[in-house]
Amino acid sequence: MYVARKPKKVGSWHAVGALLAHFRKQARLTQEAFAELAGIHVDTVGSIEQGRLALQPDRAEQFDELLGTGGALAVLVDRLPVREKIVQFAQGLVDHEQEAVSILSYQTQVVPGLLQTTEYCRAVFDYRYPALGSEAAEQWVNARMERQLIWQRDRPPVGHFVLEESILRRLVGGPEVMREQFRQILEYTEPIHMSFQIMPQDRTPHACLDGPMVLLETPEYERLIYLEVQRASFLVDDPDEVSDYHHKYGMLRSQALSPDESVRLLNGLLGES
Repeated sequence: MYVARKPKKVGSWHAVGALLAHFRKQARLTQEAFAELAGIHVDTVGSIEQGRLALQPDRAEQFDELLGTGGALAVLVDRLPVREKIVQFAQGLVDHEQEAVSILSYQTQVVPGLLQTTEYCRAVFDYRYPALGSEAAEQWVNARMERQLIWQRDRPPVGHFVLEESILRRLVGGPEVMREQFRQILEYTEPIHMSFQIMPQDRTPHACLDGPMVLLETPEYERLIYLEVQRASFLVDDPDEVSDYHHKYGMLRSQALSPDESVRLLNGLLGES
């Protein structure tokens, strides 16, 4: 079945915001006075206190110092689960991604988030329209980088990625950002449990012209499909549907360049850029 993941209010950030507002009022500071003290815009303070904007770890430490709260805000932010730091419509993916035993990903527009460098990721969010705003963009960048910690688990998931060649030829962030991104793809996919393949721009037939997808397997051997369109997302867990997507992904792998050919192509692009 398809389970739509619609944006919803996230209680944890409202709790963090309420605690900040409590500490600020205890210090007998208005939002305007506190914003001036912290060197930020008053709207940023309001957004954090109302739970619309996540409180970043470095900002939490700054606020603790200014308000004399003994690290309370920093500890609370540090203990929030990863899913709470992710844009809301993608939380269904992150819930399963954090414990998945395998992740298979086909992407058509940008390098998969689990392989992105910080600067590439920041450029992707900078290009977003309407603009996110610097605080929100940095929040999303930090959360995406934190997701990549799954590769450092004692038993990391098996990871396989199919990338359209056009992704690698689009200069997101400029030549140096792309060079660093190419290096990271090669580094991240070097271990035996990781690999990537490139789908050439002129390759037909093509098994997946209808868009990107992520296939996950849970520790309980449940197989799920994650689909995302603009700001809507879906998790598919119906066995018949899941089977179709796995067949599709298998065909995609057979049509793409082999892993060795893909490494050679990416090394070539690295030399050209």
